[in-house]
Amino acid sequence: MDIEIYADVVCPWCWIGKRRLEQALEAYDGDVTVRFRPFQLDPTPVTEPKPLLEALGDKFGGRDKAEGMAAHVTGVASGAGLDLRFDRAVAANTFDAHRLVRFATERGRSAEMVERLYRAHFHDGVDVGSIDALVTLAGEAGLDEAEARQYLESNLGRREVAADLSAAHQLGVSSVPTFVLAGKYAVTGAQEPETLLAALREVAQREAAA
Repeated sequence: MDIEIYADVVCPWCWIGKRRLEQALEAYDGDVTVRFRPFQLDPTPVTEPKPLLEALGDKFGGRDKAEGMAAHVTGVASGAGLDLRFDRAVAANTFDAHRLVRFATERGRSAEMVERLYRAHFHDGVDVGSIDALVTLAGEAGLDEAEARQYLESNLGRREVAADLSAAHQLGVSSVPTFVLAGKYAVTGAQEPETLLAALREVAQREAAA
């Protein structure tokens, strides 16, 4: 079964959803192929690095509210085995990060690259909008850093990622994570592993009966 995950690497619920899907797949006995599809929560350019809590406060009505939101999602993430450090995170535009995921996908390292990007943003305080930082992360995910730099500093992948982002909107993806199973069944949100497992089994039965 093909599983497409529409997500953004600066979306905490997307990292939680990815981890919960991995937990569901541990109990699923069918064959799956996971593909990562780009989505941007905020395509606005980020002209200079800014603490994420400050940026969220500007967007959602103050630092206190931002810290409350962060505390809630941090607690949920902890239950999935993830350690989110909003106090370190830096606001970033993720277009180039999605280009890097595309680069990694072409080389069979998409899962490693996506996981490294999530951890870099939410735990390590790395600016995932920085080309230099992305090159380093590419190396840590098992990719050639010189090749990654050449890719990111060129126009390679720009048109394709822009087209993928547009396609996501045309498909009606408006919130992430969104999991598309077998190309036609959508599950939205960071659902519990049991819910995702039930969806996988139901879709498998439907596809077998089709």
